[in-house]
Amino acid sequence: MVYLILVLIHVIAVIIFLGNITIAPFWKSQAEKTKERLLILNTWEGIIRADKFFTMPGVVLLLIFGLGGAMHGGFPLVETGWIFWSIILYAFSGATFMFKVSPLQKKIVALAKDESNFSWEEYQYLAKQWDIWGTFATITPWVAVILMVIKPNI
Repeated sequence: MVYLILVLIHVIAVIIFLGNITIAPFWKSQAEKTKERLLILNTWEGIIRADKFFTMPGVVLLLIFGLGGAMHGGFPLVETGWIFWSIILYAFSGATFMFKVSPLQKKIVALAKDESNFSWEEYQYLAKQWDIWGTFATITPWVAVILMVIKPNI
């Protein structure tokens, strides 16, 4: 029963985490369609707040309860390929978010806050970089979910 509770909390955390990082590009694109600097600013500030309240707690909970579930279930983390590679993908996603996505978000907000220096071209350059790195940071945990569900013998 303890194993099932650990896995249940892990899955709920994954849903919160993936749901938030998957929907952020949608809100970004909706704001960009308006080309209104203040709406774009508000959207980016909302994305950052959502990361604080949903993504980061999801990261912590899914890690704690995922590792707890694996250990309680008797799965060796390194020898169980689908767990090992999921952890690697999850780590790549986290590193990409910390070193690329988050700094880009802060630059975009700073740019959008400064009406006198706001440049649509500069914004588009930063947003495109965010799209690239954000896609990597989003696809890698989705692949981890596939591994966790399919459990291939790797």
